[in-house]
Amino acid sequence: MAESPSIPKGTRDFSPEISSKRNYIFDTVKSVFKKFAYKQIETPAMENLSTLTGKYGEEGDKLLFKILNSGDFLKKISNEELALRNIKSLTTKISEKGLRYDLTVPLARYVVQHRNEITFPFKRFQIQPVWRADKPQKGRYREFYQCDADIIGSNSILNELEIVQMIDEVFTKLNLKVTIKINNRKLLAGIAERIGYPEKLTQMTVAIDKLDKIGHEKVYEELQKSGFSENSLKLLEPILNISGNFDDQMQCIEKFLGETESGTAGTDEIQQLFNYLNIFKFNNKIELDIKLARGLNYYTGAIFEVVSDEIKIGSICGGGRYDDLTGIFGLKNVSGVGISFGADRIYDVLETLNKFPETITETVKIMFVNFGKKEEKYCLPLLKKLRNKEIPAEIFPDNAKMKKQMKYADANNIPFVAMAGENEISQNKFTIKNMNTGEQQLVTEEELINIISK
Repeated sequence: MAESPSIPKGTRDFSPEISSKRNYIFDTVKSVFKKFAYKQIETPAMENLSTLTGKYGEEGDKLLFKILNSGDFLKKISNEELALRNIKSLTTKISEKGLRYDLTVPLARYVVQHRNEITFPFKRFQIQPVWRADKPQKGRYREFYQCDADIIGSNSILNELEIVQMIDEVFTKLNLKVTIKINNRKLLAGIAERIGYPEKLTQMTVAIDKLDKIGHEKVYEELQKSGFSENSLKLLEPILNISGNFDDQMQCIEKFLGETESGTAGTDEIQQLFNYLNIFKFNNKIELDIKLARGLNYYTGAIFEVVSDEIKIGSICGGGRYDDLTGIFGLKNVSGVGISFGADRIYDVLETLNKFPETITETVKIMFVNFGKKEEKYCLPLLKKLRNKEIPAEIFPDNAKMKKQMKYADANNIPFVAMAGENEISQNKFTIKNMNTGEQQLVTEEELINIISK
């Protein structure tokens, strides 16, 4: 018995309708990136594991998909080594490559590898799939697309301003209401210093990043397990519960941080960014969120996260500044800041809220009904004219029953159908039917083209 075909968990097939909707998201994001002078690049789906490992923290490394070496991948492994089952040691011998986890680390590798061809600051965008060996669930997939924009080689806070402007414009174009949350890792470093654990910044941010998912109590339990004292958690609690407008929050934060070196740098940067933001009017809410941590190790300054105001689904966009990501590849002191739009989650939000434009799936504007060879010969020249004018059009390939042809047009959301029988041919005209209204009219070639063009 033949095995039923299937795909791996956490991956999906995309129908023509879904692909049209996804392209609507990609095209919207791409148009904004281009408006802000970002240029497109692409990198390979697989990278050397040496490029990927150690860049996402211990938890991130566990989620890397490894690719077995081609051929006899066990040829360098002795039976004794296999019996010991030392996974780390075995992995380095049987797998040299892995699927990319995100687009930021491959960007850092690209910048270093092509630094002699690049003019800095380098503004790039990238729209490609990434892979994570995560547990699949609603809104979380093992294969998904990211839409990234980064600027490398500039420390200016103007870049952070542009990031926020792009976020606001993308979601405005998509007709989605969101909240843009902003924090700064230096503020978090100052907090870790203030409560007496500057060396445990990573453990603190990883735990704080889970606040919305597991709540304060569980976060404090996790911090205690990581070695934070009860007294330090009492100091931490009020700063994680501050509220009010930006000025009120900043007063509390500055008072709490005092003269800590990292904290002072963080307050200066966040104040400068909000001073820029106050010059402009935005369509979406922007707020300082001291609890925002973003667990990735490479962020060093401003961090961003975007959540939907209309549906609870988690972060749909995020990013931040990384001061020396290229340093791990030998190019020191090159700062960067970037943002990543989660296309798959954005799709889920638009679909749930029924906010995709109705015309998105109209990939074909008109279909010619096929009545036979004579009628085909009459229709084909006009079909070519329409295509030459960049109007998507097709003719049904077979002389099938009218009901079947109209059903095809309806199923493919084709707005117009053209018919040419003996009567139309004798008058050198076509009957065109509006599939939405049912209205039919006898028209010339030129009239048909004008109707479809509109």
